[in-house]
Amino acid sequence: MAYLNKVQLIGNLGKDPEIRVSPQTGKKAVSFSLATSRRYRDNNGEQKEDTQWHNIVGWGKIADVIEQLQVRKGTTLYVEGRLTNRSWTDQASGQKRYVTEVLLDSFQILTPRGNGQANGNGYGQQTQQQRHAYQNEYDQQQADDCEDLPF
Repeated sequence: MAYLNKVQLIGNLGKDPEIRVSPQTGKKAVSFSLATSRRYRDNNGEQKEDTQWHNIVGWGKIADVIEQLQVRKGTTLYVEGRLTNRSWTDQASGQKRYVTEVLLDSFQILTPRGNGQANGNGYGQQTQQQRHAYQNEYDQQQADDCEDLPF
């Protein structure tokens, strides 16, 4: 039986991405929230909007690229990834916490050049080739990782 775990979203960043380094592995990670909206009419014919917030997490090269492109709050992104769930015990309350996240495989900046940033720097001046160069490197990294698998 085949299985599929794939997520595709288009939305706006709710805040600047947070970049950090994992103390366990030393790998760079990026996390941000992405808002997606759906417009519809309710039973009374009134226009409504339903906004959902998604937790997005990327590791390694993809975190480097988001940092280099200086992606910021308000940027419109297309993201692809897979759903993951994790849990932990809250240190303050001792309660078990759960979160569902999208583990980022690839992304594309949809905000037009020069928009989305107050200072006009960053990805607005990047070429299309530069913006997507990480994907080839990421694909090669994935292929290299697969060579070490025991099957």
